[in-house]
This record gives sequence, structure tokens and C-alpha cells, in this order.
Amino acid sequence: MTRRVVKEKDLPPVREFYGDKVTAEYAEALVSSVREDFDKRAQERKPLEAQWQLNMNFLAGRQYMRITSLGELEEMCKEYEWQSREVFNHIAPLIETRLAKLTRVRPRMSVRAVGDEESDLQAAKLATKILDSCHSTLNLEKLIAGATMWSEVTGTAFYKVEWDSFRGRILGKSEGEPVFEGDVSITVCPPFEIFPENLYEEEVEKQRSIICAKAVHVDTIEEVWGQRVEAEEIDAFTLERRDGLSCGRKSLEGYALVIEKYELPTRKYPDGRVIIVAGNKLLHLSELPYLNGERSGRAYPLIKQCSVNMSGSFFGISIIERCIPIQRAYNVVKNRKHEFMNRLAAGVLAVEDGSTDIEQLEDEGLPPGKVIIYKQGSRPPQMLSPGHVPIDFTYEEERLLHEFKLLSGVSDVMRNSSTTADTASGVALQLLIEQDDTRLSAAAENIRLAVREIGKHIIRLYRQYAGKARLLTCAGENNAVEQIYFSSSSLTSDDVYFETENEFSLTPAQRRTMIMDMLKIGLLSDENGRISQRTKARVADLLGFSTFDNGQDLVNLNIKRALKENLLLFGEALEPLEIDDHEVHIQEHVKYMLSGEFERHPSGEKSFNFLSHIRLHKALLGEKEEAGDEQ
Repeated sequence: MTRRVVKEKDLPPVREFYGDKVTAEYAEALVSSVREDFDKRAQERKPLEAQWQLNMNFLAGRQYMRITSLGELEEMCKEYEWQSREVFNHIAPLIETRLAKLTRVRPRMSVRAVGDEESDLQAAKLATKILDSCHSTLNLEKLIAGATMWSEVTGTAFYKVEWDSFRGRILGKSEGEPVFEGDVSITVCPPFEIFPENLYEEEVEKQRSIICAKAVHVDTIEEVWGQRVEAEEIDAFTLERRDGLSCGRKSLEGYALVIEKYELPTRKYPDGRVIIVAGNKLLHLSELPYLNGERSGRAYPLIKQCSVNMSGSFFGISIIERCIPIQRAYNVVKNRKHEFMNRLAAGVLAVEDGSTDIEQLEDEGLPPGKVIIYKQGSRPPQMLSPGHVPIDFTYEEERLLHEFKLLSGVSDVMRNSSTTADTASGVALQLLIEQDDTRLSAAAENIRLAVREIGKHIIRLYRQYAGKARLLTCAGENNAVEQIYFSSSSLTSDDVYFETENEFSLTPAQRRTMIMDMLKIGLLSDENGRISQRTKARVADLLGFSTFDNGQDLVNLNIKRALKENLLLFGEALEPLEIDDHEVHIQEHVKYMLSGEFERHPSGEKSFNFLSHIRLHKALLGEKEEAGDEQ
């Protein structure tokens, strides 16, 4: 009897089969459908994978590789045994220089309030503190560096932002197992693991479905999903399953391919779907779990970061792709030039047939003092005219080096920390530096956009999973440790923005020069030409010396005390201390009274307490100045 094969499209909507209602027939159809879809997408994406692997080989110095007509990588063989095949790698320093410049892109995120109400402002502050806390606990700078490395080499990298139920504090135990409060988890995914439905759709959000595939050890699969699957022979890069890998490609042993298919909400599946399969088993089936889209919609947990955006393509491109033809030509020129120089040094010997022992000459060459015995009556061996190295080799070498600069956007100033002979003035040097930064501004902006999306996803995940009571430990006012209890309903805004402007628009050196110029022309001085202690502290902070001597100088200590008094004065009257720097205290209290936060505070006696306190400071300041004049 022939068994009827059930197709996934013929089955009822998935919401009827969640949980224990998933039948064996339904699971088998889903697994078959997902694996067929994955194989189709992998075949369509194969040319891109070959290009990514070629980029990685050129970066590592294996530059005699090429892509065959079958989409496989192979090493090009020598045409002659004596050919020189050295590699003069200029791609590696170019990428290292770009990565070094892009490490400056580490924006600090904040959240903008949705309204002017006090609750909205407090919610925005809370969301900002959550982002600051996640930046530290997740080691976001390291993740950005890893993603930037992948995007520079292959053109694209992805962040996977999820909620991990096994992170965070331990709340207790259930049946002997620890119960965690859960926290955000971010993983960097190379492009080898991402398979979109449409390779020509640029945006992640517009893809109808996306597959994430990864090789996972079978023991880990059993630990996470509770099912044992058979190990497969998987290509380490392309994740292709095959019986025996060729071309020296590495296979992973004891691993199986885990395929996660994400589908956006449709009429048939209004909450979307997540299907996870490995081997021939269905590991997980549910709706899209995260409300991480706009207006609390369900969306993919993926964020894309490109090095260079490519119109009409889901994946970006790498600078390495542009430099590969130049690198190949440069290797050829340098090797042929060295072969010519070897001929000049070793010489080419012409020998009449049968006049001498040819094999001995080939083995020993012509060492100094060698006696050559040749047949009587024949011509003795003689050296052919060596000529000279054609100047065209040098011209072509210089032209290729210049093309490296044009295509990569990395000049001598960035790569060699040197300038040309005609760059004598500081203004010309500054223009060169600005031009280099401009060439990298597109890649830097792509990093900033990806980081901003990460911030939005973090806030939305906390809003979904934080619960009614959660404790957040963060840095509060005056850098003191602060603990805040909040609920998910408190996070009303996810409008993330950057407090810092683009790092390439104003470098730290340019910022310091600008501040020093402002000091010289008196923009930071009062009408008497004096610079207040508060201004001095702020300038030191802007110049990067806020942590000098741990920041515990008298000015900073007085500023911190004044900020603390601003909060206490809403509830009680305070007497100034004789040790206070009254000028600094007056400035901080007046500035706070003129702020919008002071106006929105509901306390009825707020103005009276603040004004009385400021009058006492002014009186003590006047007495101190009079005592100084008398002395």
C-alpha cells in the first residue's frame, strides 16, 4: 500500500496544532517543507557564499584562489614550476585600517519622551538607564566590533536580539531547577547563517520569511529542545550537508543543522510562525514570540548591518570585492619583476649541446671558482646578456597602489600615518583627514542605524517580558549605584536617539582644538574675564579629564552636593555649610530652578525653600568676599 505524502500547504492553520496538538503527520510535513525551502534558498545564494569565502581567503593571504563555473573555490596551479607565487597582501592592512577607524563609532543611546508629562519623562529616563545597563552587561562594544568585522569582510552582518529565560538574577527554584528573571540576549550572526526568501529585497522587515540556520552540536540540541537527532556532515561555512567534502573544506563532526524559519503574520497565520527543525524532527513550533515591531507588532528578531549598501540586493558588498582584481594584478607584477631580477642576479647560461655535463651545471650552477670542462672543439658555455628590468614594471606597480587608495577609501594618511611631499601645511593635512573620514561615513552611519535598532528592540523586549516588578541596578545621579523597581507598563517610549553626533563629523582632537579656541577668545569667560569653577569643571570634562584624580576635586564634590540638595529642598529647608563653595552652589540651584523639571514638580513649597536656600548662600558668599577685601 502506497503512503500518501501530506504537503504542509494542505494542512489547517498552525494555531490549531500548537503544543501537544501537533500530530506526527503535521510535524513530518512541516519538517519536509522547511528543509526543502532551505535547500532551495541555499542553492540560490550559492554564488554569494563563494564570493564571501573568496574575500576571506584574500584577507588571510590565500590569494591564488578562484571561483569555478560550479561555484566552488579552487586553487590556481602554476603554469611553470619555476614561477614565483609570492603574495603581497595589501587587502589585510586596508581592512585593518578601516576597522580601526570604525571602532570610534560607539554611540551612546538615549530615549526621547512621548510627551511633556512627568510620567513620560520618568519613563524616558528609565528606558535610557535600561539601555546603559544592557550596554555594559551585554558587552555591546565587543558585539559591534565582531559584527563590523563580518560586515567589512563579507559585506553584511546581523544581530539577533532575543529574550533569554535563563539570564538575569535567580528568583528561586522550581522542582529543584533555578528560575531566572530573564534578560535580553544579543548574538552576532554572519551572513552564512541567514537565508532570506527574496535576495532582491533590501529590507529585513519586507521579507515574507527568513531562515536562520546554524550548526549545533547534537548534545546541545538535546539539552535545549529535549530531542536527540543524528549527527550530519556539514560544511563549516556554507552549512551544506554532503557525504564527503572536497577541495579541502572543513566538515564539522558531531553536529546537526538547526533550521529556524521565521514567517511574518499573514491572514492564515495572524501571529506569524517560528518553525525549528533539526535532522528529521520538529523541535519547536509557535507564533512569532516577540512584539518587537512598530506599534507593538510581531517582527523578526534580526537587525542587518552592511558595509556598503547594494541597491536591489538583500546583502551588502565588501570593499574586498573591489580590491581583488587589483590585488591579483599587483601580485603578478611584483612576481614577474622579482623573476626578472633573479635572472639578472643568477644569469642565464647558454651551453652547446653535448659540450659539457648539463646535469652538473643544473645542479650546481656557477659558484665562484668553478672549473667548467667542455668538449674540445665546441663552444664554451657563455652567459646571455641580462639586460635590465623594464621601467614599465615600476610604473604599473605605482598605478596599482594608487588604485588601491581610490577603491578602498584608505589613503596614506590612514594606512601609513604619512603624507606626500607636497602636503606641507596643517590645513592641507586636516583636509586629507576629513576626506578619509567622509569616505567611511556611510559605513559608520550603517553601524549607528543598526545600534539604534538594537536599542529599540531592547526596550520593546523589556516592555513585553519585564513583568510587574523588576529590579534594575544602574548608575544614578553623581555616578552612585542606584536600584530602581519598575514594571513593563512603565516603558511607554521606544524612540531611541543618540546623545552624541556622528563620531566622524568631529574627532576628539578637533573637539579639543575648538574648546581651546573658545577659551582664547573669551567665549567661556564672564564680564570680568573670569572663568567660573563650574565652567572649568565642565571644560575639563569635555577635554576628557573628568576622571583625573578620580574626579574627586573640590569643584566636582560641590557640584554633586548641590545636585543632591536640589532633590532634598522639595521636602525641607536646608542650611548651607561654611565649607560649601557658595558660587558653585548658587549656579547649580538657579540652573535647576529654571529647568522644566522644577516647574513640573508638584511640591507646593518648592520655590520658598529654594529661594531661601539661595539667599543664605549669597549672604555667606558676601561675608566671605568682605573678609577677603579686609585682608
